[in-house]
Amino acid sequence: MTQIVFISHGGGPLPLLGDSNHIELIQHLRQLSHDLKAPKQILVISAHWEASVIQITHHSNPPLLYDYYGFPEQSYHLDYPVPGSPSLAEAVQFQLRKQEIAAELEQSRGLDHGVFVPLMLMYPNADIPCIQVSLQQSFNPLTHLQLGQALASLNQEGLLILGSGFSFHNMQAFFQQGAGIPDAKNLAFETWLKETLNNRDFSETERWERLRNWERAPNARYCRPREEHLLPLLVCYGVAQRPCARVQTVTVLGKQASSFIW
Repeated sequence: MTQIVFISHGGGPLPLLGDSNHIELIQHLRQLSHDLKAPKQILVISAHWEASVIQITHHSNPPLLYDYYGFPEQSYHLDYPVPGSPSLAEAVQFQLRKQEIAAELEQSRGLDHGVFVPLMLMYPNADIPCIQVSLQQSFNPLTHLQLGQALASLNQEGLLILGSGFSFHNMQAFFQQGAGIPDAKNLAFETWLKETLNNRDFSETERWERLRNWERAPNARYCRPREEHLLPLLVCYGVAQRPCARVQTVTVLGKQASSFIW
């Protein structure tokens, strides 16, 4: 059975640098790999890759893409020599095209920090084949729910589908609130998100519609002026189409952020 997880991945490479504002997240990601059944292959949808046509990495040995700026020099020499899986990439492309979703195999782009940062904490041995699938740059919620729905048709042994984003992603707000002061807008959106994904009183049609219309949630645009860090969660729900089994909330940079495990 495919395992499905959405994680909040933190700020750039900071979780790998032991940043004090990421301690709870670091602990959570390390523990998460023990809580899950050991995967045989991993498919990651990261917030940090947008394309007009959905792209799928098609490398045997993918490089890393250091897609962040202004961090310590060591951040640009991190190594995670994880193998790719061209066969999984081809299977993904086949399933997407079968559902009339345009998708292309990409052979030059490296794995971005939304992939390698959490995986270095979860699976430090870098021995589980991994591919990355992009977002579609229209940011249409329905498109990403349907992307997940198409990925649900994959028949791959030991597959982990990992949505890597951030349930809260207002960069200015991370640095405006006083230390230790709860952010009521952040908390209200997190409550809505947890209720949406965990409340078994909702039908799956209701859950789907709440996510498709996520902008109607309390303080939605305050919590994410741009939605790229939410869309991997919509893909994960599109795969699962059931309530999540567990929610894990941590404090990152003074804000609440959640992971959802199916």
